[in-house]
Amino acid sequence: MKVLVAEDDDTLRGDLECLLRARGDIVRLSGNGNDALFLGETEDWDAIVLDLGLPGLDGLSILREWRSRKVAAPVLILSARDSWNDIVSGLRSGADDYLSKPFHSEELLARLEALVRRASGRGTPSIDVGDLSVLPDEKAAFFKGRSVSLTAFEFRALEHLARHAGSVVSRADLIEHIYAEDMDLQSNVIDVLVSRLRRKTAAGMVETVRGHGYRIPVDDA
Repeated sequence: MKVLVAEDDDTLRGDLECLLRARGDIVRLSGNGNDALFLGETEDWDAIVLDLGLPGLDGLSILREWRSRKVAAPVLILSARDSWNDIVSGLRSGADDYLSKPFHSEELLARLEALVRRASGRGTPSIDVGDLSVLPDEKAAFFKGRSVSLTAFEFRALEHLARHAGSVVSRADLIEHIYAEDMDLQSNVIDVLVSRLRRKTAAGMVETVRGHGYRIPVDDA
């Protein structure tokens, strides 16, 4: 997953970054409201973790702006405010879930996973496309019932393509969801990655759509 974490507490923000990166997620951080607003509407996110008490622009104002500008990414609010009316205000402003501080790390991860599943229209943890099954929560993939051994980068690529099965995913979009910003990438890195996925599954698993990107075909996967 590609996750934006908007949290003003330096320690908590660092802890969340470590927690998410440890499970293989791509993470961007923001410590103020104006920066969070910009990042949220200019990049594609699988999920957003949003603190309400951000400096510069508060979380509820950011959320309302995102929703008015058609930012559809699922948003999990983090807040020390835990009264029922605070929770209701957050949900009515466009949040998908609300988690009060302090919280358990596993609960946050479980809530994020559930949000992403719902946003993808799935009721179960598995993403199933033809003979392919991807389990994001377990970082596992199966093809025709057999386990597929994948590197972290290969899994991120396969997961992202499977989430958008039937649609073309651009090279730039894949790079954003697979690699950290500061990585020095060769021009053919995505081609190499896709070639490995085909060898480990099937030649037709990932199609190249010339000039546009890549796609897992829904009918033939």
